[in-house]
Amino acid sequence: MSRALTERRLFDVAQRLRRAREELAVADEQLEALAEAADEARIRSLVSETPLAHREHAEAQRHADAMARSRSILSANIADLQQTQDQLLDKLVLGSDPG
Repeated sequence: MSRALTERRLFDVAQRLRRAREELAVADEQLEALAEAADEARIRSLVSETPLAHREHAEAQRHADAMARSRSILSANIADLQQTQDQLLDKLVLGSDPG
């Protein structure tokens, strides 16, 4: 792989990594809000002991669980991008080493 191509790929990976980190920050905020809502719904369900409160808790918990899965996927994607970035940097450093 030529140095120019490696540099272009490195730039692309860095951009994707930046966007993924921004998405992760948003997902963290959303997960926090959804987890808090699910916890509040759980407490209401325990206190009221009604089927409606139980369903509301179950739905809120499903939303929080779905967001947790999305966050986990984003986190894994970031780890993959970081690994790719490290490999490309290694290629640049080793490729420019004359000896």
